[in-house]
Amino acid sequence: MRAFKTLLVAMSIAAPLITLSSAFVSPAQAKEASIYSHMATAQPIWAKHGMVSSQEALATQAGVEILKQGGNAVDAAVAVGFSLAVTLPRAGNIGGGGFMLVHLAEQNRTIAIDYREMAPSKAHKDIFLNEQGDPVAALSREHGLAVGVPGTVMGMELALQKYGTMTMKQATNAAIKMAKNGISVTPDLSTSLTGLKRRIAQWPSSAEIFYKADGSDYQVGDLLKQPELAHSLSLIAQKGSKGFYQGETAEKLVAAIQDAGGIMTLDDLKNYKVVERKPVQGDYRGYQVVSMPPPSSGGVHIIEMLNILEQFPIDKLGHNTAATLHLMTESMRRAYADRSEYLGDPDFYKVPVQALINKDYAKKLASQIAINKATPSSEVKPGNLAPYESNQTTHYSVVDKWGNAVSNTYTLNFSYGSGLVAKGTGILLNNEMDDFSAKPGTPNGYGLVGGDANAVEGNKRPLSSMSPTIVMKDGKPFIVTGSPGGSRIINTTMQIIMNVIDHDLNIAEATAAPRIHHQWQPDLLRVEHTLNRDTIELLRAKGHKVKINNAMGSTQSIMVTEKGIFGASDPRRAGSETLGY
Repeated sequence: MRAFKTLLVAMSIAAPLITLSSAFVSPAQAKEASIYSHMATAQPIWAKHGMVSSQEALATQAGVEILKQGGNAVDAAVAVGFSLAVTLPRAGNIGGGGFMLVHLAEQNRTIAIDYREMAPSKAHKDIFLNEQGDPVAALSREHGLAVGVPGTVMGMELALQKYGTMTMKQATNAAIKMAKNGISVTPDLSTSLTGLKRRIAQWPSSAEIFYKADGSDYQVGDLLKQPELAHSLSLIAQKGSKGFYQGETAEKLVAAIQDAGGIMTLDDLKNYKVVERKPVQGDYRGYQVVSMPPPSSGGVHIIEMLNILEQFPIDKLGHNTAATLHLMTESMRRAYADRSEYLGDPDFYKVPVQALINKDYAKKLASQIAINKATPSSEVKPGNLAPYESNQTTHYSVVDKWGNAVSNTYTLNFSYGSGLVAKGTGILLNNEMDDFSAKPGTPNGYGLVGGDANAVEGNKRPLSSMSPTIVMKDGKPFIVTGSPGGSRIINTTMQIIMNVIDHDLNIAEATAAPRIHHQWQPDLLRVEHTLNRDTIELLRAKGHKVKINNAMGSTQSIMVTEKGIFGASDPRRAGSETLGY
């Protein structure tokens, strides 16, 4: 509560801004972002009626087929979600959870669907501690205790029943066929299964699905069949979410989790609830930014950072120049400090959303930024850092011919989650419990510390960076985007928005452009290796501790204009595809 009051005070005493403030124009007055240009180094996919952008080609195709059959964006999104559980098993899932943002054109409203996993009812704050009171990492990552109550199936069902037009049988048809008949193993799938063999194959029920009978690895081009998963999906097709949360599948899930040392019960599954929340909304240079509210930290801090950056003439400073990247870094530093202190499950903790996205508060933060000098993170108000989040989430975006849009991000947490497949179901189970703070104030296995707001409690949802986002132009979807990437999701999504609005890049260029990431602690500015070396040295000269990093994020984005629908899948991850019709 003291922190909350401090935040409000900071807003009320906002000093006059002495930075380079620039006025913004309305979207109607703004120059429309480039579409096709011989100057562009990346070109988007074009479609007239509808589009799907996802991290796996077969899943994208399944979604487009639904659109062609007359389904809306929600119908297609549900089909993509179930298909990814078959074709991208490291992240696509029915044993995990996530967030979905749905924009309904006819009603001109956007709904946030929270189907994040929940802690089992018997979970408590000391559940991952040993007798000495220290966290045991394996318990929250590769153990029955690591599994949160899955939300994906009920989330997909709610979206389909309330906002779709098709039946569950229609939405799961493609996924069932692919699981039953098999999919051709891609280089990406083969590499991930080989690289994570120790964690997956330690569970016999998982090894018998993802490795050959003799224990050898699947090679590129081999046929991978998942008949048990096909059966589980068929039960969902027939019975809806009851085919997952009750009956045969539920009993097998609970048996597997308890055999692995977990505490989940049949009642935990039966009592799981999806929550519809009001999206968090802000304005950036006349565009409306609509994103996921808590327990996602993404939407709040995307808007907070954009509010800070709106105080500066970013377009005049140039795309990915040292001056622009410096201001972005300083904004990231301040937003992530706030993230560590203020964010948690809103059903358990009062999250000061409106205070964090207040424009006056942003002006106060902007006034603290030195134009040519990095602020050491030690001088930015400290908080308790949020826990580690895996990069192995996945995002997809869908737009239909009626102007409806879906932005969906979901996950098993780590790649392949806990690695545990519930015997007889083909369902990979998440290890989402690791997203809680195992012991507030104590570093976890990655050297990161969590706060009380994100401590383990029964029936609680862990904090997440997943940030499905829709940017509106004149009241209609303009950009539909999101990304995997753990703590990098927030900054990655923000950079897509800035690349289009501030720098007039087409959606493919905006996607391919080099990215940066700063999360307050550790005090490191991570930059992709494709960023200009002279720019890196200029950032170092300003005092930034720069670390050259591997590729960050995997955005799947769609941009809607008067000239048609344009989309781009991130080239950073193999197998992604954007298609339309």
